[in-house]
Amino acid sequence: MSELLLSVLRIGFLIALWWFVLTVVSVLRRDLQAPRDAKPLTPARSTNGPSPRATLRARKTSTQLLIVEGALSGTTVPLGTSPIIIGRASDATIVLDDDFVSTHHARLSPNGNHWMVEDLGSTNGTWIDKTRVSTPTVFRPGTQLRIGRTSMELSS
Repeated sequence: MSELLLSVLRIGFLIALWWFVLTVVSVLRRDLQAPRDAKPLTPARSTNGPSPRATLRARKTSTQLLIVEGALSGTTVPLGTSPIIIGRASDATIVLDDDFVSTHHARLSPNGNHWMVEDLGSTNGTWIDKTRVSTPTVFRPGTQLRIGRTSMELSS
């Protein structure tokens, strides 16, 4: 091989190597930072007052989420009518500082008398008891929801 060709190959390899390193750094940085244009999650306000039927239904369902294992153990989160996002991002409703939790890991949303759990494409998965959640699944009181090293359950 000529010396010129060898030098061109070396420079090409260095350019490809630096492109790879910068791509990895930018992906990590984007994953660790919260989006700057994220809007706060607020429940939609309606002009009509709550109906008595909805109040009776709310008494039958769970009213809070209790974190039973993990860094936030003992914390209770009141449940309302808006969905709850669980993840590592600062704009999540429940922020879990855990390496096994994705930026936006899972969503809890009310559906009639029960709560639904939906995995938002996390790497390590969302688990109800020992079953991995792959589609929106009913989260019943008495079962444990595991996200990373954190376990939580519904209570009234």
